[in-house]
Amino acid sequence: MKRQGMLSRCIATVAAVFAGASALAAADVQVIAQGLNNPRGIALAPNGWLYVAETGTGGDGGCQPNPEPGQPPRCYGESGALTRIDPDGIAPMRRVVTGLPSMAVPGGFAATGPVDVDFFGMNAYVVMGWGGDPALRASAGPKGKLFGQVLWALPNGRYYPAGDISAHEARENPDGTHVDSNPYGILAQPGRRLVADAGGNSIVSSGLLDWIFTGHPTRTFAVLPRTAADLDAVATTVTEGPDGYIYAGQLTGAPFFRGAATIYRIPPFGGTPQPYVTGLTAVVDMAFDRRGTLYIVEIASGLVPGPGADPGVGVGRLLRKRKGHPVEVVLDQGLVFPAGIAIAHDGTLYLTNFGIFPGGGEVLKVSVHD
Repeated sequence: MKRQGMLSRCIATVAAVFAGASALAAADVQVIAQGLNNPRGIALAPNGWLYVAETGTGGDGGCQPNPEPGQPPRCYGESGALTRIDPDGIAPMRRVVTGLPSMAVPGGFAATGPVDVDFFGMNAYVVMGWGGDPALRASAGPKGKLFGQVLWALPNGRYYPAGDISAHEARENPDGTHVDSNPYGILAQPGRRLVADAGGNSIVSSGLLDWIFTGHPTRTFAVLPRTAADLDAVATTVTEGPDGYIYAGQLTGAPFFRGAATIYRIPPFGGTPQPYVTGLTAVVDMAFDRRGTLYIVEIASGLVPGPGADPGVGVGRLLRKRKGHPVEVVLDQGLVFPAGIAIAHDGTLYLTNFGIFPGGGEVLKVSVHD
């Protein structure tokens, strides 16, 4: 993400924030999985199992300068994974795809690697993050070229490249600023995958349809506009709405001014994003339920300018937007660097929590009562 500095206060916020889950809307919260390494995106497979993208803990391989100013170098390892979780919290979790490349600061915190997963049928697609110039990937480690790509993951643990999102940033640079790619969120659809590139401030389409109609394996689907404070959009999440339109959410660049983030609505085949929900803060994921309610995950409380102002990075919230209603708070405590959301057919929500912590990540099961 372009100079967004999301991790600058990550460790200091935890002790002050975590006080157990509470709700403004009536909700029951249960921890169904623990011990995950930097868990980010989460998705439900058609057979009902949950799958989580664990970015891993880096390793003792080659190190590179951190793209975030003032942060320690990131070091390479092959500790990333795609992990299966029992939605009832009974069966032990199982890492079904392992050995994926990961870059992390010392101690394994705040890694990049597998950052999101989505399914089309029983085909799992994993998006690999990066952060920085795509040209540096090859020198990261033996599997460094997989950073910034979409992987087609099989149940037997094998995987295959299925679209190079970071190469698209290097070739096209959709937002016209410096070349920086950090694929972060993915939506799998027939004939294509849509990826939110946080570094490129864009939504990129990759798949057979793009090859047929453009002659390239990727194309620019949309570019999110800069914020009112002239900060990068930082696209983090993309999903399909009940109307068939595409919805994209943004983190925004630092310092994450409160109320500066927007969720945009984009025509099904791409085009100019139009604001759908405004007044949000540091959006990292979202999903619609079967009734058309949009649930939104925020990762910061947001900066309000003034003496001692702090953006509250790591202080998360779960919101919902029902048709004809204002945005409502579902959970406003106990979410520490939440990262992903998935919604079952019965309306049960699943969230990843402690998303930048090695061995400390968890999955929450949330039942909301109207």
